[in-house]
Amino acid sequence: MIPYKEREKTPRENALSVEGTVRDILTDVRARGDEAVQDYTERFDGFRPLRLRVEEGELKKARSALDKETEEALVFAAERIENFARAQRECLKDLRYEISPGVVAGHRLIPIRSCGCYVPAGRYPLPSSALMSVIPARVAGVKRIAACSPGQKDGRGIHPAVLAALDIAGADEVYSMGGAQAIGAFAWGTETIPPLDMIVGPGNRYVAEAKRQASGSVGIDMLAGPSEAVILADGSPDPEWVAADLLAQSEHDADAWAVLITTSPSLAEAVAREVARQGKLLSTGEAALESWRRNGRILIADSFEEGVAAVNEIAPEHLQIMTEDDALWAERMENYGSLFLGAWSPVAFGDYLTGPNHILPTGRNARFSSGVSVGTFLRTSSFQELTPEGAASLAAPCARLAAAEGLFGHRRSAELRGEGPREG
Repeated sequence: MIPYKEREKTPRENALSVEGTVRDILTDVRARGDEAVQDYTERFDGFRPLRLRVEEGELKKARSALDKETEEALVFAAERIENFARAQRECLKDLRYEISPGVVAGHRLIPIRSCGCYVPAGRYPLPSSALMSVIPARVAGVKRIAACSPGQKDGRGIHPAVLAALDIAGADEVYSMGGAQAIGAFAWGTETIPPLDMIVGPGNRYVAEAKRQASGSVGIDMLAGPSEAVILADGSPDPEWVAADLLAQSEHDADAWAVLITTSPSLAEAVAREVARQGKLLSTGEAALESWRRNGRILIADSFEEGVAAVNEIAPEHLQIMTEDDALWAERMENYGSLFLGAWSPVAFGDYLTGPNHILPTGRNARFSSGVSVGTFLRTSSFQELTPEGAASLAAPCARLAAAEGLFGHRRSAELRGEGPREG
C-alpha cells in the first residue's frame, strides 16, 4: 500500500480530561436535576432555557414556518425511513416451537418501554438525525419516545428544522438541552424528565463519554466517534464524483475523515486535484478542506485484494465501492457500518433518505456491532413451557448436570418434576 496523501498528525484533547469533566457533570445532574442541566446549558450553549421541555405547539409552529420545499423533503425522507423500518420489523419474528415432545421453547420480541433520542447540533442542524432515531423506535413499538437537541447559540432554542423533523417523526417529548448533561438527565431523570430505558443517537466526544459512563444504568446504542468513510475504487469512476463524495464526508466537522483506496495512481492524482478545486467552490469548502488536510488519506493499493484487506481492517462507518464490478468486491467485504454500492450510490443519499439508518458504528466498531435499526429497540426474551411428559423427559439429565455442578437445590427441583405431584 503506497500512501499518496496521508493525514496530518494533530494533537487531540486529553481523554482523561474529557472523562473527568463528564463525570463531574453527570454527578452534578444526578444531584441537582433541572437546575444543573440549565446551568450547563447556559455555560456551554450560551443561553439558559426557562424550561427544558419544548411544548407541542412550538413544534407545530416551527413546522408551519418551514418553507414548503423543505417540509416536503423531510416528509419524503420520513416516509422512506419508516417504510424501510417496517420492512425490517416484518423480518423479525417471534418464535415458538416444540423442541421435543411436551417441551415448547421460543422467544418474544418485546419493545423497550422508553428511549431518549439525542439529536446533535454542532456546526449544522441535523433534522435527518431526528428522523433516523425517532422513527425506528416508533415502528418498533416504543411507548415513550423523548428527544433532545442543543439550542442555537443565539438563544433561540432548538433549530426550527430539527423541531419540525421531531414533529414529523412523532416524538412524544422534546427537550432543549444537549451535551453530557442531557445524557445524565435522560439516564437518571430530573424533576422535569422521568428517566428512560435507552439512549440512542450520535454526538461529540463529551456525549459519547457520557453514554459510556451512564451505560448500565441505561441502555445505549453504541459509542459513536467522528464520522468516517472509505471509498474503494479502480480507475473507472469519474474523479469529480469521487472528490465530491470525499468533500461531503469531510465537511461534517473537524474530526471527520475520509479515505480513498484505489488501484489506479492516475485516479489518485486526479482526485487530489479535484478535491482542491471543488473545495474552493463550496460554501463549506474552507472547513471541508481543513478536515481533509488534517484527516484525509489517499492510498494506492497494489491489488484489489490488498484494498479489500485494508477496508476490512479499517472497518469504516461508511463504505463506497466504485469499480467496474462492484458486486464482486462487495462480496469480500466483512467489516463496515453501511455499504454504498456503485458510483450512483453516494453516502449523501444514505445520510438522508434511501431508508437504512445513518446512525452507524465508528472507530472500527463495525467489526462487532451494527447500526441503529428497529431491532435496536427490541428485546429478544425467551420462554419455555413444559407438559408433565416433557418435564419427565428432562428430569433425570437435568438432575445429573445439577449434581455435577454441586447445585443440589437445582437437582431436587428437577427430580420433583420427574416424580410428579404427591397423591392426596
